[in-house]
Amino acid sequence: MALIEGLKIQNYRSLRDIAMGRVGTDQALRNTQPLTPLTVVIGKNGVGKSSIFDAFGLLADCMETDLETACNARKRGGFDKLVSAGIDGPISFTIYYRESKNDRPITYEVSIGKDDKSGLPVVVSERLRQRRKNQSKGRPLSFLHLEYGKGSVWVGDESLEGDDFARREEELDPRKLGIVTLAEHIKENPRIKKFKDFIQSWYLSYFTPDAARQIPQAGIQKHLNLHGDNIGNVVQYMERNHPIIFRRILDEISAKIPGIGTIEPYRDTITNNLYLLFKDKGFARPFTQQQMSDGTLKMFSYLLLLNDPEPVPFICIEEPENGLYHKLLETLASEFREHATGRKRASQIFITTHQPYFVDALEPNEVWVLEKGSDGFSTVKRANEIPFVQNMVNEGQPLGSLWYSDYLDAR
Repeated sequence: MALIEGLKIQNYRSLRDIAMGRVGTDQALRNTQPLTPLTVVIGKNGVGKSSIFDAFGLLADCMETDLETACNARKRGGFDKLVSAGIDGPISFTIYYRESKNDRPITYEVSIGKDDKSGLPVVVSERLRQRRKNQSKGRPLSFLHLEYGKGSVWVGDESLEGDDFARREEELDPRKLGIVTLAEHIKENPRIKKFKDFIQSWYLSYFTPDAARQIPQAGIQKHLNLHGDNIGNVVQYMERNHPIIFRRILDEISAKIPGIGTIEPYRDTITNNLYLLFKDKGFARPFTQQQMSDGTLKMFSYLLLLNDPEPVPFICIEEPENGLYHKLLETLASEFREHATGRKRASQIFITTHQPYFVDALEPNEVWVLEKGSDGFSTVKRANEIPFVQNMVNEGQPLGSLWYSDYLDAR
């Protein structure tokens, strides 16, 4: 399973300069502990949790389109609305990840600025780095290095900066990420395509109950989409192709949400529309998804996502607690952890929340506290690095209660 061990975000909204986990190309972060398979960012309203979520979203959108379109997508408002106030430099992202547990880590660094002539966002610099097989110290070498679309790529599975015989000069459109263009044209360096595919496969949840209430046309779909409006199609696929997994999901829903008996897909043969029928134990006739509560639909969608037979490597969810009964939150946190850290370790999960009941189920090394300083910019710190917190949890104090009582002060 691919795993992000660390990330760094600079000049993105209130995130002028934050780092989480291990980033091997940064001396100050090289020896820190990597991100855990389940990573949760907590903080008050307005401290920048949504900005971290959207930073992942911007990178993912850049895999599908040009930078200008991505900067305007999802109501972002364009590049000028994204760059930190008072900053002249570019927006920068660094991701430090492993394709699998035994692979050497790869660092991806990208900076996005504005073209002086056109005023459009462009890739100022872009780099992929990795150490040689037997190299354990020193700065990783580049196998992709571009400045404004111009630079070098080293072709071959193991070729790196310095292997001049494998060096290939490139001149690309700087309005798009270089890894997107090169992944399509350079077959000799599969690491570039693997990394691009890794980001492109991220699941960033923009789930809304109203979207899930839409009645889709019948037809199977293998994976839940970002908004959840194809939930009926995924149910149809699971029921037909993975009946044992599907039955387990239904049993879990029935056990966790009082009153829910069974959930079945139903296709209207006249309109070909697909309905979910929720049979409530207290009612003679079943309900459709249009009549179910926000919490039931959300819990159902999360269990579908976590039981995907072909899971994505990275899941990012903003405020999963919205609409859920507070006693369900500990159960949900346990489901997320089991998915991320269990025997199969299906996906890494990154969550933002401000719900203490959810945080009660977490460990201090899984939690990062985001706060905003007097200058308007955010800072972040791991909960187990805050004095006394780990000791208090070891003595039986729930982490969410400590946060509620203002013990988790990252400043």
